[in-house]
Amino acid sequence: MRLWLRDVALALGVPLEREDDRLVTSVESDSRSVTAGALFVCIRGERADGHDFAASAARAGAVAVLAERALPDAGVPVLVVEDAVQALGRIAALWRGRTSARVVGITGTAGKTTVKEVLAQVLEKRGRTARNALNLNNQIGMPSSMLRASGDEAFWVFEAGISHEGDMDELAPVLRPDVALILNVGPGHTEGLGDRGVAWHKARLLRGLAPQGRALVCADYPDLVREALACQREAAATAPFRLDFFSAQDEQAACHAACVGDGIYAVTAWGARFEVEAPFCGAYGAENVAAVVAAATVLGLTPAEIQAGLKQVQLPRQRFACITAGNWQVIDDTYNANPLSMSRMVAAAREKAGHGPLYVMLGEMRELGACAAEEHRGLGRLLAQVAPEAIFWKGGCLDAVRQGLREGGYAGDAHPVADAGEFAACATTFLHRGGVLLCKGSRSNRLEDMVSAFLNLLEK
Repeated sequence: MRLWLRDVALALGVPLEREDDRLVTSVESDSRSVTAGALFVCIRGERADGHDFAASAARAGAVAVLAERALPDAGVPVLVVEDAVQALGRIAALWRGRTSARVVGITGTAGKTTVKEVLAQVLEKRGRTARNALNLNNQIGMPSSMLRASGDEAFWVFEAGISHEGDMDELAPVLRPDVALILNVGPGHTEGLGDRGVAWHKARLLRGLAPQGRALVCADYPDLVREALACQREAAATAPFRLDFFSAQDEQAACHAACVGDGIYAVTAWGARFEVEAPFCGAYGAENVAAVVAAATVLGLTPAEIQAGLKQVQLPRQRFACITAGNWQVIDDTYNANPLSMSRMVAAAREKAGHGPLYVMLGEMRELGACAAEEHRGLGRLLAQVAPEAIFWKGGCLDAVRQGLREGGYAGDAHPVADAGEFAACATTFLHRGGVLLCKGSRSNRLEDMVSAFLNLLEK
């Protein structure tokens, strides 16, 4: 990244005390990451206030500091703004305007990090591609990731994650995607998104499209289709964009994918028919494949490039990571969970297990607000349908899960476990059987500890 400090100040509407030709080569909000040429952004967090580290950032080589108050002892120019996080976004927007890369913005309730990672790896077949690190997708993580891009890439692929009203209205204008991809919608972060519905908030990404932008939206969610079409109608007079649909259900969609074998998907994309091999399973995989193929096709990749790219991709850690150990397959999908992603992983695990034994170690789905009890009850009913050999549970809402299990006619129970040691003790009773174990829950449950404990048992 290379921006002149005077241009940054101009974009922020902040005067410099004198004409300053300092070159900004990075933007950092963690003083420990500051190197020569950095602009240090002082952000007040729950545990620390970045303003307290401005002087140390200057000593480490920062050429200037962005702060919410005057810092006379900083030792370098200080750009004072009302809101440092919003200012960070404006700097990222400035840098986005300087790149020649084709920019893809991705959002959705479930799987957006996975699709972002897979699409970026596929696009690498055509040219250098920048992307968020893992799921750094909020008002700090996404702009910071954009500012780490060199600007010389062929493609940028960035995900936008929202958890509160207004989040997308802040993220979309920063990203200004040439291609906006909305993967799906379902209950997730509903506690902070108010009454308008998840689809309404996700569709706000389309309002940030760059001129002549393309929108790619999954056709399999009626609420999302309705909101996407509404956005297109509203933009028709001033900022028209093309809207195409992809699908795992509707063969008439512009891009359709269907699972035809273990990791094999038949694809039709704007009339072209071909098969791809991808590291997914079943129906949720078809949606991901359709999304990736649609975006890659719009960006000019050939079917051969897409096939080669998908065959070689590596999924990110803790996202449907299938670990074979002895006569067990352990599915580590522990990074996070919401009702949509949970239902998909439970179904995918059942498909992996076939008629063999399936065990699940699940955790509470957080941030669901008033619908938490009903969503966990629905999970219980789904679990009854797939009939695991045993269900283990960490966190709250266990009573709701048990109610759903009873309603679904499940003969067993969901067994509460407090930590990895307790789960390991339970696992010793069925370790000899072999089968498939799914571990999944919201991030705060730290179910990756359960995966480690189980694998350690298998090594003994």
